[in-house]
This record gives sequence, C-alpha cells and structure tokens, in this order.
Amino acid sequence: MKTDVTTVIVVVGAAGEEEFGKVFSEEAARWEKVCEQAKAKHLTIGLATTGSELDHDAVQHALEAETKDGEGELWVVFIGHGTFDGKEAKFNLRGPDLGATELAQWLQPFHRPLAIIDTSSASAPFLNKLAGPRRVVITATRSGFEQNYTRFGRFFSEAIGDPQGDLDKDGETSLLEAYLSASARLTEFYKTEGRLATEHPLIDDNGDGLGTPPDWFKGVRAVKKAQGGATADGPRAQQFVLLRSPDEQKLSTAVRIQRDELEIALVKLRDTKAKLSEDEYYRRLEELLLQIARLYETPATPAS
Repeated sequence: MKTDVTTVIVVVGAAGEEEFGKVFSEEAARWEKVCEQAKAKHLTIGLATTGSELDHDAVQHALEAETKDGEGELWVVFIGHGTFDGKEAKFNLRGPDLGATELAQWLQPFHRPLAIIDTSSASAPFLNKLAGPRRVVITATRSGFEQNYTRFGRFFSEAIGDPQGDLDKDGETSLLEAYLSASARLTEFYKTEGRLATEHPLIDDNGDGLGTPPDWFKGVRAVKKAQGGATADGPRAQQFVLLRSPDEQKLSTAVRIQRDELEIALVKLRDTKAKLSEDEYYRRLEELLLQIARLYETPATPAS
C-alpha cells in the first residue's frame, strides 16, 4: 500500500520541570495549528494524562501503523530533553527513553520521504543514525555533549508556519527555510542575551550523516562543498513543505515528483559545472529547464 498523505507525528518528551512542560506544550500546539491549516494527518504523543500505554510504545505503534511506501511525507518531530552517555543518544520520554539506534530500526522499513526533526539537547548523534536517502534530519545540536536546555524547538515551531520565513519568495515556507529562519532567531537570542551559545543546529538531506550548519548557507543554497563529492545539504529539505502555496496545490502529485527530481538534477549539474565545457554545461542546463517548463504547461490537476 502507498500513500500521498502527509503525516506529522509530534513526540513531546518528559518535561522534568513545570516551566519546561508549558513551553513544550506551546510548541506542540503550534505544530498542531500548522497541521490543521495544511490538512495534514496529525498525532501528538506525550501530552495525554490518561491511558496505560507508555509513550515509548506509543511512538513505536504509531510508526508501525504508518504506510511505509508512497510520496506522502512523514514528519516526526521531537520536543523535549535529550541525553548522551558518550555512546548512545536518547530522547527523554515519560517512562523508558527512546534511543537513536532503536528509532533507526523502527524507521528502517520506510521508503516514503521522511523528515526527522529532533529539537532536544544532545540530539546530534540522531543525525548520523537516521540519515539516508529521501530523508531530512534536523538536530538542535552539533554534538551529543551539548546537553543544556535547547531553545531551537521554540523558534522552529514558530518558523514552520511563518510566511516571513519564505526566503526565496515562492509563496511557501519549506522545511529548509524554517531551519534557516529558526537558526537565525536562535543566534539573535544568544546575541541579545549576551550568552555563549550552547546549541548549534545541523541539517542533513544528502544522506552522508555529517550535517550542515546554518551559516554555510547563502539564501537557500549551501556555499560550501560537502565531503566526498556528495551533493550539498539543502535541496531535498527545500522540497518538504507543510503549507503549500495555491499554485503548488494545483499540481498533481505526479507532476510535483517529476519537478522535484528535475530540480535535484539541476543542483547536481551545478556541482559538476567546473568539470564540463561551457557549451556542455549550458546544453544540459537548457535541457533540464525546458523539461521543468513543460511540466508547468501540463493541465492543472488537484494534488492528491
């Protein structure tokens, strides 16, 4: 079975203190509001005060129940605290915690596009464990040893539905743009407060598990090369969007898939420009741009 439906699972961890619980609940509420606006399937785990199922098991069962194939994006968002013992990173839940290795096993059967957004402290090791094809992984820290309370999640929950985050002015705020917007607000927070930053977000969407910090981007393009010849992080995350523009909503899923793949091909072509003759580069560029133009000439069909 395949699905074209976008699903967002928000996992709220153990608060520890009442003030954190309030902040986490507010973040979850923002995600719920955006999901309702986007008409996305939505589930929040970790806030219910009734029921006998452990939050750890609820996450596992929610993922087991999700369709594993198709073009419908699955977003999994973690809001809370994390820990790292030098070997394994864990997300703190009410009851047993969830480790990065365990989550990687649960996600292994999925072939649909995945976005995993871990806004907790010590979240960086999740990036290496979860990175892979058709996946975007975002963490609040660049190391498992950044274990102080993180504010990145608050700024991210504000940015994901904020039109001001639309950096390329195409009428929608993508996952990449939300990451960059939230990171900019985070930097401004520490600067204004006169504090040394204790969290440094990373994003990975090329599957190499290394991640790219926000200051490597100029606009929505990474200006530094990825290691080992991999395509720079960012292009896939730019294609993950919850609140689509009216023009995007008119495109069928099939057309959007073709367009997205052609845009990735454009990125790869730019990366190889130095290895091609000028004539060959512009010949290939023209060919890709013409293919994209023809797609937009396709009669509009409502997206699935």
